[in-house]
Amino acid sequence: GKLGRYPPWPGKIVNPPKDLKKPRGKKCFFVKFFGTEDHAWIKVEQLKPYHTHKEEMIKINKGKRFQQAVDAVEEFLRKTKGKDQASSHNSSEEKNRRNSSEERGKQSAGEEKRKASLSEGKLKKGTGEGKKRVSSVSSERGSKSPLKRAQDQSPRKRGRPPKDEKDLTIPESSTVKRVMTGTVAGFKWPPSVSEPVKDSDPHFHHFLLSQTEKPAVCYQAITKKLKVCEEETGSTSIQAADSTAVNGSITPTDKKIGFLGLGLMGSGIVSNLLKMGHTVTVWNRTAEKCDLFIQEGARLGRTPAEVVSTCDITFACVSDPKAAKDLVLGPSGVLQGIRPGKCYVDMSTVDADTVTELAQVIVSRGGRFLEAPVSGNQQLSNDGMLVILAAGDRGLYEDCSSCFQAMGKTSFFLGEVGNAAKMMLIVNMVQGSFMATIAEGLTLAQVTGQSQQTLLDILNQGQLASIFLDQKCQNILQGNFKPDFYLKYIQKDLRLAIALGDSVNHPTPMAAAANEVYKRAKALDQSDNDMSAVYRAYIH
Repeated sequence: GKLGRYPPWPGKIVNPPKDLKKPRGKKCFFVKFFGTEDHAWIKVEQLKPYHTHKEEMIKINKGKRFQQAVDAVEEFLRKTKGKDQASSHNSSEEKNRRNSSEERGKQSAGEEKRKASLSEGKLKKGTGEGKKRVSSVSSERGSKSPLKRAQDQSPRKRGRPPKDEKDLTIPESSTVKRVMTGTVAGFKWPPSVSEPVKDSDPHFHHFLLSQTEKPAVCYQAITKKLKVCEEETGSTSIQAADSTAVNGSITPTDKKIGFLGLGLMGSGIVSNLLKMGHTVTVWNRTAEKCDLFIQEGARLGRTPAEVVSTCDITFACVSDPKAAKDLVLGPSGVLQGIRPGKCYVDMSTVDADTVTELAQVIVSRGGRFLEAPVSGNQQLSNDGMLVILAAGDRGLYEDCSSCFQAMGKTSFFLGEVGNAAKMMLIVNMVQGSFMATIAEGLTLAQVTGQSQQTLLDILNQGQLASIFLDQKCQNILQGNFKPDFYLKYIQKDLRLAIALGDSVNHPTPMAAAANEVYKRAKALDQSDNDMSAVYRAYIH
């Protein structure tokens, strides 16, 4: 397959280990993939018949490992053909489960009793709980691509899947009932890609954007389920492709990690890197912020240059383009520690021109560069639930796997340097504009004699309901503007997003209006408060 393309993979539905909980609210099967020892929960709508799509998939996937997997399927079918369809279940609890499962799944039983195939196409919503979801896989213009065709042809109905193998019997034979093909959940790289990312936490989602000569882009998802084992005391191992995760943990890289910048975001990131067993050396402009992390096991670096020279991969997360440049180009800066093979990952939210310049100077010294700005806030950083947007050195992105899994719930690889910066500014432009609109609505409600709490209740019952909306409204109603995302930084992002629009002569009137309100809030000394303090720009 091409870079960023993952073949469907044959597998069979099996019973999950007894101590492995099924993700709540998700209609999925526990699948073992042929030709590997990989297992994963797979959503019902991602399954399709093996025989129906076998020839098509074989034409698409010429890889040796895929052919070996198909051979294993055929061998399995030959060996088990004619066996009795029903499995014996001694446990009355299992019988009860099966019966209730049959009742719940009547509407979709006919489809669920067939062999299934996981389409290479769109993973609609992830296999995790609550907020930890796999985002959709899409192709903007590739309507004739195998991904799109596979998705469109999937006839699955949305019923609860049976929990036992016996529930999966079909008229054809008991052997066919559990055979499926699908995109391997976890890190299953096609043979043309160098090495798979090792030791992957199955709760983490990776998305890869492949840009070819055509304008179409293609996202590929490598699923990581929510921590289904985090409350388990057993030693059940979830193996996804060449990765291993036990009880929701990850295997940290043996590379030495450096981290520069211990602000709202950096502090949570470093804490999670240390918790997951990484070896981390820290540096911050105000050294006293390092003390807490030294107590947690981090090492102290005296200068950015020293951290880079003593570590294999150095991350940085600072406030703005000027700080990012000073960190690299300034006295005892990152550049002075760069030697061939040294890796630098800039997680700051800056403009594309800045990050491109930094990439050029790093690479000119033989270093490797990745931009990886993060979408989130202090709470999400502390919880290890950030969304990481990466671009640049693909191999370095893979090397950062365990680090990204420790700090985030999802990562996207977006291609060449500059893409992640642009995407991050657009995301924050939308977020900042929305925040200003929320504040405008709450203040208009107040001055027209309407209850702000009732407005929030109404919004929370409608299509705009979200964690962000609720939290920011609560901040305003309680007058609590403790920073979760500094107001000065969202204003900076709006400013940079407007400049991005200027560079391509694209109008950004909504962002421009919001930017003016944030500038007003800054003039009212709200810079170091949370972005929700933009509310105060409306009440003066």
